[in-house]
Amino acid sequence: MKILVPDAYRGALPHIDDADVVVIAAGEPVPEEHVDAEVLVVWGQPLDVLTDAARRMRHLRLVQGLLAGPDILRAAGFAPDVALASGVGLHDGPVAEHALALTLALVRMLPLAMRRQREHAWDAVLGGAMLERAHDGRVISLEGAQVTVWGFGSIASRLAPLLRGMGAWVTGVARSAGPRHGFDVVAEDSLPEVLGRTDVLIMILPRDESTHAALNAKRLKQLKPSALVVNVGRGTTVDEDALLAALRSGHVAGAALDVTAVEPLPESSPLWDEPSVIITPHVASGRPQRAERLIEANVAALREGGDITNLMAR
Repeated sequence: MKILVPDAYRGALPHIDDADVVVIAAGEPVPEEHVDAEVLVVWGQPLDVLTDAARRMRHLRLVQGLLAGPDILRAAGFAPDVALASGVGLHDGPVAEHALALTLALVRMLPLAMRRQREHAWDAVLGGAMLERAHDGRVISLEGAQVTVWGFGSIASRLAPLLRGMGAWVTGVARSAGPRHGFDVVAEDSLPEVLGRTDVLIMILPRDESTHAALNAKRLKQLKPSALVVNVGRGTTVDEDALLAALRSGHVAGAALDVTAVEPLPESSPLWDEPSVIITPHVASGRPQRAERLIEANVAALREGGDITNLMAR
């Protein structure tokens, strides 16, 4: 068996008996001498390279994505008999860390602090001494804050305990209600009530037709005044024009976006210069953890006829 791993992946390579693990260039078409491979690992290849691989690699049995999102695997057009598996779970820790960092940066008003540093200004308003809320109405501590995590999957299961450990009250929102990982999770039809008491909204939604612009003008108006918004899911799930309007009106006190609807975010986007916005360039999930174990397990399942982890519906 031949397994192709792109050079964009810098983690440990899988160790599989009787398998030839070959590292190939992520940005170039699969070399002709390797189109006979049965397993293709996806990490960093552009869509045109994957589309070419789908057309030329006639012996493929498994495409193992290391990305949490399945979008590019589905778009490449692999044959129906090729198993597609995502990297769900590989990014839980890093994304949870990033979401917590962005949340704390907004709560502790670090964008304003950085501006004041550039101005050489010692601004006492940043302290919020003896106050429950900042000057703009936002919470100034996670202690007692109402945090809503919209998209309560494996990443949220890592993030929610961190938030709770800092004193926050955490509510999850998902397609179906019920307790998960020790946290209350409500269905999306309960959003109006939940958003009305939310101090911090953390978005971890995937990209699909049902989540497009899920956080729109209507939902933003339902938020508690001076709420904070963090998005580490997919940029298409937020109506950016509506968010910008909510920020400028003061209804939303601040936002932190690791993802945007168009990436890279165009230089002309007003989000860059909005003083209450933090932007990071889709870096929350760039470090898949223990990916070699997932590859090894799924190759073993492929050989033995077992269940493939993270198998995607076609």
